[in-house]
Amino acid sequence: MRALKFGLLGVGALVVVSLLTLRVTGLEPRYVDPSTPAFVESGRTAWPGLWLTGEVVREPVTNWDWVNQVNDPIRGNSIMLETRTRFGIRHSVTINPTARGDRLYIGGSEQDSRLEKEFPNSKAWWANIERDPRVRIKIDGKLYEMTVALVADRAEVAQLIGRNPVTTGIGADGTEQITGVRHYWRVFQRNIPEYGDGSE
Repeated sequence: MRALKFGLLGVGALVVVSLLTLRVTGLEPRYVDPSTPAFVESGRTAWPGLWLTGEVVREPVTNWDWVNQVNDPIRGNSIMLETRTRFGIRHSVTINPTARGDRLYIGGSEQDSRLEKEFPNSKAWWANIERDPRVRIKIDGKLYEMTVALVADRAEVAQLIGRNPVTTGIGADGTEQITGVRHYWRVFQRNIPEYGDGSE
């Protein structure tokens, strides 16, 4: 019995030390190019990461259009998003941003079996940000501390992406069926000092 207790304590200590190490060193999510067959084969997902590391940007960004021009040699125009799980461990994924001047958006889509789950439960990061909207985003090697808000109006999403966020097709029974849904969140910087020193 004593050996079992020591064994469990040893495993617990190993897990804690590993998590503390990863908190410092970070663990970025795996990237799979969305334009490749490998992405479809992987269920349109990739292995998530944990904490993201990098220099935290403290200055306010008034125009996000530069994000559209980011072209990492491996990840292209994708960015990394770190969300908060219920257990204090971070969950990070690779996603694509949409920038429109002073507005920044993140989004994702659900197809196939994911449509059978009630929003936001078809993706772990969706459930995480709907429960806790505080996130960190890594763009071009730098971290931005942000808060997200779901764009609930589908007409606004349609205007943002230039098409209906809900795609449909004809099923085997000849009826129209939903084949995909896109969801978007507006992203706001947080932990940014107010302009001026408050003396006026």
